[in-house]
Amino acid sequence: MRVSTVLIPAFAALLLSACQTPSGGPPPAPPPSQAAPGVTPNTFRMPSGTGCSGEVERFQAVIDNDFATGHTTKGVHDRVSSEIARARTTCSGGNDAGAIGQIRATKAKFGYPG
Repeated sequence: MRVSTVLIPAFAALLLSACQTPSGGPPPAPPPSQAAPGVTPNTFRMPSGTGCSGEVERFQAVIDNDFATGHTTKGVHDRVSSEIARARTTCSGGNDAGAIGQIRATKAKFGYPG
């Protein structure tokens, strides 16, 4: 009798512990539109293009993405975008080297790689 009074509760505990295991695996990943804060969504595409117009559009895309993901503030985004707009005007005026120089100077000023 003594063995059965010990084995029955142990066996019952074993059966109940089996009920505590999760089923179905981990939850599915969120859709790209709901990416975690601070993470660039997988839908982001770097603009292509050559010359100063390509440089201008790529840097604008980077600063827009940094703002959207919370890596920069609205104030910094606005200041950088203003400088990018000046480079865009220089580029459309035909001064390719001048516009690229402005973009490089803005990147250096705000800590972006060359």
